[in-house]
Amino acid sequence: MPMTETNAKIWPNEIFQVLNAYSVQQVAYVPDSGHTRLIQLCHSSSEVKTIAVTTEEEGIALLAGAWLGGQRGALLMQSSGAGNCLNMLSLTRTCRLPLLMLVTMRGQWGEFNPWQVPMGQNAEPMLKLAGVITFAVDDDRRVKDTVAAAAQMAFEGPAATAILISQRIIGAKTFGK
Repeated sequence: MPMTETNAKIWPNEIFQVLNAYSVQQVAYVPDSGHTRLIQLCHSSSEVKTIAVTTEEEGIALLAGAWLGGQRGALLMQSSGAGNCLNMLSLTRTCRLPLLMLVTMRGQWGEFNPWQVPMGQNAEPMLKLAGVITFAVDDDRRVKDTVAAAAQMAFEGPAATAILISQRIIGAKTFGK
């Protein structure tokens, strides 16, 4: 299903509702157009501290510190960033720290940029090999319950989880956009 203006507005709001329901107080993110609306919602909340990070692995370390300090967090990134954080995922695995990652996928449906394809096609198997429980979602009607299921496993497990939000949901980018 191609992205429409309507579903582009709904699923980020639903994710934000789940983050609030699970008392997420810190959201680390690498700026990404696929997460624009969710990042805006987090910035506008007095309950959530948003932190722009320069690399995805920096976000994992930041959220480990948040957890040790008594706060829950989530990491927003694009699929190309999944490869950047593979070594740092050993921290969550070895220390049994929760990690909730929301990953907007590239290199899938309608991708124009060949540089995005390798990581987009390999993000899920690589995350699984690193011990992350993955949830691929390609229907915007399933985003909210998928994020809730992953959040429950992350924070009550604890476990490292990643929701892989399909390019069908965020929309295929085109050259110049």
